[in-house]
Amino acid sequence: MKLELKEFEAKMKKTIEVYETNLATVRVGRASAAVISRVTVDYYGVATAITQVADVRVTDPRTLAVTPWDKTLNKPIEKALLASDIGITPANDGQTIRLVFPQLTEERRRELKKQIAKMGEDTKIALRNVRREANEKCKEMKKASQMNEDEQKASEKLVQELTDRYTKQVDEVTEKKNKEIMEI
Repeated sequence: MKLELKEFEAKMKKTIEVYETNLATVRVGRASAAVISRVTVDYYGVATAITQVADVRVTDPRTLAVTPWDKTLNKPIEKALLASDIGITPANDGQTIRLVFPQLTEERRRELKKQIAKMGEDTKIALRNVRREANEKCKEMKKASQMNEDEQKASEKLVQELTDRYTKQVDEVTEKKNKEIMEI
């Protein structure tokens, strides 16, 4: 009996999805609503994502416009954006808050590439942890006589192939993001 890989493949797939979501929040000089997707504002005592209490639009390639549906949130949203780590000072005209994304410097591009490389490495570590978990399950099954040694080796080989496939996907996503940074 071989190890059922669906559970571990689902975990690896989720790891990749989280990585891609995290990459979307990296500011690369082009306006994107994903940059502020994690910024929250106090809305009637509840920390709520800005994207849930305001219309967030890309008005041009370098400008993001945030228009709160409830005008009383204008100042709190501005304060939340200032307090966040996005590194852009919002311009508030009383109706709409504008975020103008500055052109990236060469130094900032290098910093972003390092940051993305670290995020990619952290994702690979998470994938290897899933691999370790799967291999431990194989050993437990062998110990419990649910599989023989050949089945254990075959299952571990399949787990390694799965890990290699997802690791390659991390490299592809990282490379794509690095190209995006260098094009801007």
